[in-house]
Amino acid sequence: MRARTPIVILLTVNLSAASVCAAQSGGSAPDQTAIAALEARARQAPPRERCFLYARLIQQMTELSIRQYTAGDVNKATDLLKQVQQIAQEIHFSLADNDKRLKSAELLLNHTAFRLKEMLQFSSFEDRPLVEQTLTQVNQAQNATMMQVFEK
Repeated sequence: MRARTPIVILLTVNLSAASVCAAQSGGSAPDQTAIAALEARARQAPPRERCFLYARLIQQMTELSIRQYTAGDVNKATDLLKQVQQIAQEIHFSLADNDKRLKSAELLLNHTAFRLKEMLQFSSFEDRPLVEQTLTQVNQAQNATMMQVFEK
């Protein structure tokens, strides 16, 4: 019971900080409907905008996954993390020389990697490999995006 108390406190602080960040950015906490709409928009977007929309989608899916994990819905959280991995791979294919908002996409991926590191700290032993794999995929997408920014 003692081990869970610091984790609960950490999660409460992190979720509060995420709520403040969402309120400051003018958005609300992501839900499944908003994520589905953003995913459809990203897949139909012109190549110039796809990288940023995928990064935003990854960020929102990660935040929802963290919320679901803290609420005890581990199956939905892990399903979302698997989707995050797939979309992170798609970022590599969507990078183009004339990307609009490439730096913004890199910053979103950086923030998402930070949140996944936090999730890794409070995840159970059984869930850590999936979180680590997702973190690796997001870091690779961020590195590719950052390299594209520097090439400009």
